[in-house]
Amino acid sequence: MARYFDVHPDNPQPRAISQVVATLREGGLIAYPTDSCFALGCLVGNRDGLERIRAIRGLDDKHHFTLVCRDFAQVGQFVHISNAVFRSVKAAIPGSYTFILPATREVPKRLLHPRKKTVGVRVPAHTVTQALLAELGEPLLSTTLLLPGEDEAPVQGWEIKERLDHQLDAVLDAGECGVVPTTVIDLSEDVPEVLRVGAGDPSRFEV
Repeated sequence: MARYFDVHPDNPQPRAISQVVATLREGGLIAYPTDSCFALGCLVGNRDGLERIRAIRGLDDKHHFTLVCRDFAQVGQFVHISNAVFRSVKAAIPGSYTFILPATREVPKRLLHPRKKTVGVRVPAHTVTQALLAELGEPLLSTTLLLPGEDEAPVQGWEIKERLDHQLDAVLDAGECGVVPTTVIDLSEDVPEVLRVGAGDPSRFEV
């Protein structure tokens, strides 16, 4: 059964955040809010968590997972950002964008795109997510909580708890979440390619 944590959206209770972080460090899988949709998350090194995410979402091994980071400095530990795209990436975070970039050696090979050796990174502009990442001190391996056969992510934490109670270890709820996922920008070739138009304005990256 998933533990359920209902926190204030602007001032999340530190005790609840600490308990969710403890769950993650014990190998747990959580659902948590972001500035776009609810997401699934576990620690980067959690192999079992990765497979549980794949099972919940019905994903194959070609799916691009995302490292959800606290800030730009942390992003720089896990991806190579060329001079050509440095400013545009820095200006767009935090925000509802996922950037596909060449991975550094800090990223486990199993998370990389098999051919391009890239990984997704993002920094959410969400108070609760930021509190979680600050307490955790490392990125979350993450993907949008989109269930097979459905077009939109659930917007209520209690609904996620009801539907995925036996597949998750914790649900972090801060009120209703959105249904529009992030805008995905591939910057692996320096020339931006918009792969998905979502919550972030894509025009700043359109050539």
